[in-house]
Formats: sequence, C-alpha cells, structure tokens
Amino acid sequence: MSSKNFLNRGRPPSIFTLVVVASISVLSMNMLLPALPSMTEYFKTDYSVMQLTVTGYLAMTGLLQIFFGPLSDRFGRRPVILAGLCIFVLASIICMIAPNIEIFLLGRILQTSSATGIVLSRAIVRDLYSTEKAASMLGYVTVGMMVVPMFSPLVGGLLDQYFGWQAIFAAMIAFGGMCLVVVYLDLGETNVHKSNSFMEQIGSYPELLKSRRFWGYTLTASFTSGAYFSLLGGGPFVATEHFHLNPTEFGSFFLFIATGYLLGNFASGRFSTRMGINKMMVLGGMVSCIGLSGSIIIILIGHASAASFFGFMFFVGIGNGLTLPNANAGMVSIRPKLAGSASGLGGAVMVGGGSIMAAYVTSILTIESGPLPLVAFMLGTSIIALLNTCYVIFVEASSTNKIN
Repeated sequence: MSSKNFLNRGRPPSIFTLVVVASISVLSMNMLLPALPSMTEYFKTDYSVMQLTVTGYLAMTGLLQIFFGPLSDRFGRRPVILAGLCIFVLASIICMIAPNIEIFLLGRILQTSSATGIVLSRAIVRDLYSTEKAASMLGYVTVGMMVVPMFSPLVGGLLDQYFGWQAIFAAMIAFGGMCLVVVYLDLGETNVHKSNSFMEQIGSYPELLKSRRFWGYTLTASFTSGAYFSLLGGGPFVATEHFHLNPTEFGSFFLFIATGYLLGNFASGRFSTRMGINKMMVLGGMVSCIGLSGSIIIILIGHASAASFFGFMFFVGIGNGLTLPNANAGMVSIRPKLAGSASGLGGAVMVGGGSIMAAYVTSILTIESGPLPLVAFMLGTSIIALLNTCYVIFVEASSTNKIN
C-alpha cells in the first residue's frame, strides 16, 4: 500500500484510499450529534424521534452489512464501494433539502450505503495480508481514518452554530464526492476469488455460524463497540441536559474518546504482529473496564463534571482501539475466501447489536438519573466483551482443529 502507487488501480490501494472510504460512515454518524437538539426544534418533533437518526442509522447499517459482504465476494470490492458512495452523496442531498422529518429520515437511512467502506476495507486488507499483519494494517488504517471523524463532532457543532444544520450535510456531500473520485482512480479489484453467484455467498453463512471462534471474535467486537454506540446514543442527552453543554462544547469534549481511539489503533498497528491479536484484545478490554470503573467512582462520590465524564471516556477510546482491529482481523480470517461475507455478517451483528444497546440506554436516561446508568451500562458491555475474548483463547487452547 505504498503512496508511490497512489492513483494506480493496477497496484494495491494506498492507505489514504482505505482511510477515506472507511471514514465516511463514521463521519456521517458523528458529525450530526451536536446538531440533534437544533434539528429537533427545526422539524418540530420529539427528541426521541430525532434520536432515530442515530439508532436507526446504526440499525440499518447493521442490516445492510449482511448483504454488502456477499455482494463484494460475488461482484468484487470495487463496484460495490463505488455504488455505495454514489447513493451516499444522493442521500446527503435529500437530507439537506428535506422539507419534513419523514423525508429527512428516508435520506438518513439511504446514507447507510456508506457502510460499504467500513465492511469492505476490512475485506480488502484481508485480501492482501495474513491475520496478524491484517490486524496491524487495520490499526494503521483506523489511525488515519480517525483523523477525519475525531474532529467531526466539533466541526458539526461549529457548522450548526454558525451556519445551521444544513451546512453539515453540505460538508458530507463534499466529502462523499471526494471519496468517490479517489476510489474510482486508486482502488483496483483485490478479490481474485469471486464466487459464482450471490446466493452461493449467502449460503456460506452457515459455515461461519458454526465457527465458535468466529462468534467469539464477533461478540468481542460487538460488545466492545456497544460501549461506544451507547455513548453515541446517550452522550448528547447527558451533555445537554445534565452538563448543559452547547453543540461546540460537546464536540470539543467528544475529542477525548476520539483521541483515545486514535492512540489505541496506533498501538494495534505497532504491536499486533508482535503480541498477537488475542493478547491485544485482552489488554483493550482491561483498559476500558478500568476507565469506566473510575468514572463510576467519581459519579458515586458526587464529583462528576463534563471534564471527568468525558475524560474517563478517553480510556474507553483506547480500549476500543486496542480491541476492534484485532477482533475484526480474527473475524475475517476464519475463512479467508469468505472474508467479505465474514466482514459483512460480523459487522451486521456488531452494528445491529450496537444500535439496540444505544436505543436501550437512551430509553433509561432521565435528567434525575444523571450519567450513572449510561456509564454502568457501558461497563457491563465492556466486561462481557472481555469474557468473550477469554472464550476465544479457551477455544484455541483446547482444540486442535483449525476451524472452531
């Protein structure tokens, strides 16, 4: 993935190309968060309805990933990504000019086509590298990827505050158009083992579903990301109703978890090949649990503040960055020829589960409860993720079979 081969479809794609294609879905999800209160007022709807722009987005992203992976195994990574980006740009235009909440939600659902980038960037890396090297490369890709989305809540808050929420979607249109051009010029086809039919790929799912290691890696990724998705769902409410932050302040504080995620992924890039993916996942789970435990202690002794709440989320970011690239690499390495299908199925479970967690934690938050239910729920999901990592290690240690 050398930069010397940039814009050459005959060579492996550059890191930059994988970064932009993987970041657009996260950008679309994060940039909108600070503007939810103003959009609720604009469309004259309830906050719970506007929250569907997050939970509904996550749910549809999870559902579509079931199909994106097999489609790419059948037709190739390149055409599926290009089609997804075209739909994303069109959907962003619909959101920007939507006259009512119904049309806006339709556009928001169509924006989930951008998930092709996240799903297939994992498959592309696995097309090119072995398991440990894939985990390392996914870590580096995510480091670069986070440079864009880590600032997106802050940028979204500024755009909303000074130009209105529609400016956020104008920025998404511009970024989506740039991604489309870069992918068209630089991303050649990496899937050299295309299947004969789409249904053949769908039919491969039972083979993956029987693998205990696949489920171990997938559930580790699902519950790890569940902590982050819960913050996406409940964070805006806690920030505005409990800590009384404005959109720009919320975007600034969100940098804590984004910076932690950046550092965690950088560490995965440096050390996954050396330490192995399972040890990296254990380390990530422990860091998340320690950070969230500290947050709960501060809340219980009555010293919670916006700085302490988001400050401890820094450790959640590190934990996610240490765990997710390695869990994803393990997930797509069970059957290398089914990398796209594994990425799609695993991603569907991960994001679908995350959307359910986000919806649930949002429903239990009240002004009186403060941030404690959110942090306690995040700690619970992090503990479950760590237990699933231990299960993967147990399966590998107790079996002589290659596929478990």
